Amino acid sequence: MTESTAIKPLQASAKQARKYVFDQIYASGSGHPGGSLSCIDVLVALYLGRIKPDKAWISRIDRDHVILSKGHAVPALYSVLALCDLIPEEELKTLRHLGSRLQGHPDRSRLAEVEMSTGSLGQGLSVGIGQAQILQTLGRDHFSFVILGDGELNSGQVWEAIAYAGSHQCRQVVAIIDANGIQNDGRVEDIQNITPYIPKLNAFGWAVTEINGQDMKEVVDAIDWATCDAPGDRPRCILAHTTKGAGVSFMENKVEWHSHALSDEEYQKACEEVMQ
Repeated sequence: MTESTAIKPLQASAKQARKYVFDQIYASGSGHPGGSLSCIDVLVALYLGRIKPDKAWISRIDRDHVILSKGHAVPALYSVLALCDLIPEEELKTLRHLGSRLQGHPDRSRLAEVEMSTGSLGQGLSVGIGQAQILQTLGRDHFSFVILGDGELNSGQVWEAIAYAGSHQCRQVVAIIDANGIQNDGRVEDIQNITPYIPKLNAFGWAVTEINGQDMKEVVDAIDWATCDAPGDRPRCILAHTTKGAGVSFMENKVEWHSHALSDEEYQKACEEVMQ
């Protein structure tokens, strides 16, 4: 995999995906831009770099699975699904509208391409581990990827799942922590500081790699590592250090942009900055 043939197209797709996030939130008048922007690169690398899904992908058993456990960042997921031609681009502007398939949190009952209905934080990893165990039992060479927020790690269920996966050697689950340092009520370190994460995960039997989650090459390389044999019979975790509101000067590292509507001026400026 080379910079010119693989990474640059993914970087361009990430820019477009960020623009789609703004299109959605601007049209709906509400949403979560900050956390959507921080996990864009991970979602682009998974869907466009690794999975490359077709229309029949979601209905197959023999495939990778992706759960967006931090469901409030669903504009990022919808953006990437649009880039994969799994939903129409024009449908993005129906985010949070009455009757729309694109609800403010992932809703599998409305949109088949959503792996799991999420938004009540802390539940995604448990389901992802179940998927991984089924893949392992069936002898399938695929993985269940679960994207969690660092604020979400405050949920006790996450650590119960971490303990279970380690003790049962669930090697086909990959937890990706979107560590942007900010949650709804403030900075993660001020709400409930449970860092450092790596020694805790190691103690529960997980293999962990630490990356810059806004560097596409590092993200792609980490996914390659997580899906190879090197970590052995252990669950795998990618600790992705990211920036809340990544790519937009007036949003980056700002608590208030966890959940925030966009004015006309903010929408124009945000779109200009991410497409540069």
